[in-house]
Amino acid sequence: MGGRPLIRNVNKLLRKATNKKQPPQKKQANAKPKEALHKKFDQNVETFQSIYNNCSDVVFHNFNMFGKVKAMIIYIEGLSDNVGIEESVLTPLKKETATDVQPLSELIENAISAPKVEKVYSISDSIDSLSTGNPILLYEGGNIAYSLGLAKWEKRAMEEPEAETVIRGPREGFTESLQVGTSQLRRIIKSPALKIQSMKIGEYTKTNVLVAYVEGLADPTLVEEVQKRLNRIKVDGILESQYIEDLIEDGPYSPFPLTLSTERPDVASGALLEGRVVIMTEGTPFALIVPVSFFSFLQSPDDYYQRSMIGTFTRLLRYIFLVLSLLFPSFYVAVTTFHQEMIPDSLLLSISASRESVPFPALVEVILMEVMFEALREAGIRLPKQIGSAVSIVGALVIGQAAVQAGLVSAPMIIIVASTGVASFLIPRYNAGYSIRILRFPIIFLAGSFGLLGIMMGILAIVIHLCTLRSFGEPYLAPLAPLKKRELKDVLWRAPHWKMDTRPHFTGQYDVYRQAPNQSPGPKKGGDPGT
Repeated sequence: MGGRPLIRNVNKLLRKATNKKQPPQKKQANAKPKEALHKKFDQNVETFQSIYNNCSDVVFHNFNMFGKVKAMIIYIEGLSDNVGIEESVLTPLKKETATDVQPLSELIENAISAPKVEKVYSISDSIDSLSTGNPILLYEGGNIAYSLGLAKWEKRAMEEPEAETVIRGPREGFTESLQVGTSQLRRIIKSPALKIQSMKIGEYTKTNVLVAYVEGLADPTLVEEVQKRLNRIKVDGILESQYIEDLIEDGPYSPFPLTLSTERPDVASGALLEGRVVIMTEGTPFALIVPVSFFSFLQSPDDYYQRSMIGTFTRLLRYIFLVLSLLFPSFYVAVTTFHQEMIPDSLLLSISASRESVPFPALVEVILMEVMFEALREAGIRLPKQIGSAVSIVGALVIGQAAVQAGLVSAPMIIIVASTGVASFLIPRYNAGYSIRILRFPIIFLAGSFGLLGIMMGILAIVIHLCTLRSFGEPYLAPLAPLKKRELKDVLWRAPHWKMDTRPHFTGQYDVYRQAPNQSPGPKKGGDPGT
């Protein structure tokens, strides 16, 4: 909080250095009046130099405009295009000669060849412009400044997201630049109905946040609710979209994610065409999609880029291994501890022989192995890519084999834990898989305490919790609870594209149909009936 007195001092400087007069602007509810630029050129320069004191990267360039008018261009190195400033601003303004026929402002606007030139009337707006990389032009005799659209900084090239790879489909992902992200969305959705609204969040970072939706498909009340939740955020800074996710979600204490994050423009565009809202944050490639359901985290882009039968098979496989990832270790503990009569005799003898030298009960055994497996998985993620995968795989093999030979764990337990780990990898979304990994431990404790009854208690608690969750008003288990038969075609299975003719219904009014009816393929569909 040491920086807050500095902000207050800067605000005092702004109030002292500026007058109260300001050109008429559109007033907003609860908006504070902005400090207008002073009529005196030297006073404005002094104000900006006071604000950016001890900022070596801020450049104050003095020059004479039209040969006789004092002027200054202010910009931040690394955020602005130096070549563009020289060619589009300084060179033409120094060469032009002022006449008494045209006003000075018109001469400036005609001389500057920057892509975007806007008038700025207040110091706070000037600071916002400088912070985004757009230089500010001050001149003598005017109480306005010009914001020049010459922002330029290094950008990462578009590449395929490593966490959302596909066999078939687009190979590009979002980058940390919002301009690149919006252009990717515009390239996919070319309709002017795609609306993108901007706002700044963070007292110090002033991070640009965009809200994208398709007008006519997204419910206006949903868009209004998203904007309302974003506008009430008052924090020092936003460094990643997870900050926003924590501040706008409905159930902050739930282990399940209530917003979907994606790096893929095609996934974001598909959500927009379903009437959802996409939130994009400056400085991160991850965009947030709201509202979502539990089943959204078990869907992969590959499901829609493969034939429907293949997509359905892989999706059902995910549901099966989701259950295994959650319950397999618990079931083993419950059966071997309380319900040995359920195990076939030959298998029971094999398990008993392998556990003969193990000094720990099954509950302690599985907890030890699960914790070790999670530690190896996290170590593989945090280590450099060149050695991370090798350490995780070799570590699991060596530690598992050594633990069995030392008699600390049994061989069946190694198989159970390894199978559970593989099953968790089938969940397409990392945060959803992490939720299952977290819930696995309390269910293991319940299984070790109450057997199969404890497992059922854990399942009931999870289902009840899922039924109470909502994502921006949408039930988390929709369309299963409440049941919407029309929307089940994209939940447990993936229907062919010609059958998915309706879009999901969240709240309020919406456009029901997203394609024309009767588009099933076949020899008698369309064309010449005789062919």
